[in-house]
Order: sequence, then structure tokens, then C-alpha cells
Amino acid sequence: MSLRDPDPAPTLTQEDALFGSSSRLPATPAYYELKSKLHSQLLGRIDLEVLGNMTPEHLREELGTLVARLLQESGAALNATEQRAMIQDIQDEVMGLGPLEPLLADPTVSDILVNGPNKVYVERRGRIELANVVFTDDAHLMKIIDKIVSRIGRRIDESSPMVDARLPDGSRVNAIIPPLSLDGPLLSIRRFAAVPLRANDLIKNKSLTPELAQLLAGMVRAKMNILISGGTGTGKTTLLNVLSSAIPERERIVTIEDAAELQLQQPHVVRLETRPPNIEGKGEVNQRALVRNSLRMRPDRIIVGEVRGGEVVDMLQAMNTGHEGSMATVHANSPRDALTRLENMAGMGGLNIPPKAMRQQISSAIMAIIQISRLTDGRRKLVSLQEIIGMEGEVITMQEIYGFTQTGIADDGTVQGHFHATGVRPKFMGRLRSYGVNLPDETFDQTRTYE
Repeated sequence: MSLRDPDPAPTLTQEDALFGSSSRLPATPAYYELKSKLHSQLLGRIDLEVLGNMTPEHLREELGTLVARLLQESGAALNATEQRAMIQDIQDEVMGLGPLEPLLADPTVSDILVNGPNKVYVERRGRIELANVVFTDDAHLMKIIDKIVSRIGRRIDESSPMVDARLPDGSRVNAIIPPLSLDGPLLSIRRFAAVPLRANDLIKNKSLTPELAQLLAGMVRAKMNILISGGTGTGKTTLLNVLSSAIPERERIVTIEDAAELQLQQPHVVRLETRPPNIEGKGEVNQRALVRNSLRMRPDRIIVGEVRGGEVVDMLQAMNTGHEGSMATVHANSPRDALTRLENMAGMGGLNIPPKAMRQQISSAIMAIIQISRLTDGRRKLVSLQEIIGMEGEVITMQEIYGFTQTGIADDGTVQGHFHATGVRPKFMGRLRSYGVNLPDETFDQTRTYE
């Protein structure tokens, strides 16, 4: 009797061979029982010290051979496709993240959302869909979560039921477990491309225009302090990576993040990451402490992955005291909201100065705000580039240089619209020229539009 459903076994396609076939075949409880039994037997037979000296390719081959032998000894009634699926599953359990491995190997998946052992969703091309992947039970999912967080020295248990982590490729991970989650362990993975996106990729995806990309690169080379604003999943970290590629290689860059995600390509990059408190509630190192410490590390540029709290005070002071060319991201729905959030977070940092003085410090530190948005069709676009030009009374004044105007939605749900310059020549043009950045006049021609 087969341990899989009795339907005829499907043919193994090329995609199955690449991404694993276990997620394509509906498994029964008996299949998971056999898989657990074989996994335990495998761990009892292998020498972990010897395995640690093998290359990944050799290790996968040896595991496959051993699992095939165990299957033969067990006498389980599996057809050829089911045997390949079982071998693939156990290889992924030992070497990787179990059922998640086929999804992590799929380049079209940008988000993996695990809502318990039997509900796994993925995002492809901006659309969320149910994946044909399951875990054995809550304990199996917890084992995978613990495997992820323990790699970077973090922990998750009842005393610390939430954690931010990252995968070796920089993908962002968040996990939350009972008692905070009522329906079992939850896991969210924000994927990052193995090869970081470049400006040309964003132009190809129509996230911005060639002229706008040229302008942004010039702003970075001219050491302007830039704030990237946007909602969740809009691509703030991706854009920050793209902008950082315009930083000259001779400069020393210090990055500060809660979980290291940036993929800077320059040779002189120092990466700092926060540390959560230990089981006794001690030893925490937050972003504010890292920003302060970075000032003693002789940085040419300071890049804060995301401003979330009191560290904004030290970041603004750094920008105002010679550390030009610094960049950061912030969660906000508009450039004006971004300024309000900075002001509110400065209050969280204990900076007890009048609101007008705080706004003056923000307006002198931040030179431009880039607003990005995720449209209803799932595509990300740069929707506004605003220059901060100073104060009028107690209000920070801005002027828009570039924008995106949505004109409608096509029958297939695709958002229609166009990029356009506002016709305003930014006041920082003199600064760009002083750094050798010369842009053509048509860059700011408001009569030209781009889809």
C-alpha cells in the first residue's frame, strides 16, 4: 500500500528537478511518519564530524545514497517518484530548512508567509498565493524557526516569543510563537535577490526612469543626505542598495541595521547589527548605541537600514556635523509624514527642545526625501522626489522635483500612469556641479512623460 495518495504519480518535470518534487505531491500522515522515522535513523548512522568536512554537493549525494538504502531496508511501498520526493525532503531537512527549501530555490518567490504548519503562502510578482507546502506539525515548524535564528546567535522561546533574524543570503526573517500567536508558530521571510538589483533593473521594471536614476546617482555622489520613505514591502531596502552603488569605492561606509540586510558592493564596508537582550534581560545593544559608536569609526558615510526610534537624534546630529552623504529609510506614507515621524521619534529619543528647533535640525540635516510606493497591481514605483529647501515660520518647506501620476487601471488590473518632472530646478544643482555632476537640461523638462 502506498504512503502517498493513490492517484497516479505525476511525471517529474524539469521544474520539479530544480526545485524539488515533494511540494508537488500531496503527502499523507503515513508519509510523514515514515519520513520522521528515516530521519531519526539517518541521524543515528551519520558521523557529523565527517559530514562537516564535505562539500555541499558531496554531502547531498551521500545523504541521498544513505536515505535510498534506508528506504530499501524499510520495505516501504513507494513508487519511483515518491522515493525521489522522500530523498529530497530528508536532504532538505538535514542540509537546509526542510519544506521551505523549494520555495527558497524559486527565484519568482519574493515573500514566504507561514501561517502555521498547514498554511504557507508565497508572493510572486506582487500577488499572494497559497503554496503546496506543509510542515509535519507545530514542532516541525518550531524546529525550522529555531534553526534559522540560532545561526545568528538569537533565540526564540516563551520568554522571548518574537525575533528578527536573517538568512545567509540576507533575506529578512520574522518569527512569532505562542503565547503571542494564538494559532501556533508564525514565520515571515522577505526574500532578497542573490545578485542585488541595479539601477538598470529598476528602469527595466519601470520603477523609475533613466533620467531619474541619473539624478539620484548624482545626488549620492554629491554627498547629499537622503531619506527613503515608504510603506511595508515597497522596496526601501532595495532602493537603498541601488543608491549605495553610486558611492565611490574609496569611501569608508558604516551600515547599521536591526538585522543585516543591505548588500553593498563596495570594498570598504563595515556592517553593524543590533543585539537583543539575553535571557536575563541584559546585554542589549540598540541602533542608537551603534550610531554613536559609528561616529568613532571614522566613517565617510553612515547608512541606517531603518530609523525606528531614538537613534534618529544621533543620526541627525551626525548629518549636521560633517558626515554628509548619509542615508536612511523610514516607514511613512508621504514625504510630509516622514518628516513628522522623524520629529516624533526625536521626542522618543529624549531630545527636549522646542518643536521649531527640532524641525530646523531636520531641515538642515535632510536634503531630499524619496517616496516609494507599492501600487495595487503589486509593482513598486518611485512616486515622488522632494527637495527640502528650509523653513517658513515653523513649517519645513519642500518642493517636488519628480513625481508619478496614476491615470487609471487597465482591464487586467495593471496600474496606468506616467513619470514626469515638475519643471522645478532643484536648489541643489549648484552642489551637484561642484562635485562634477552635470545633468542635461531635459532632465527637468515637464513636457516629457514616461510610462
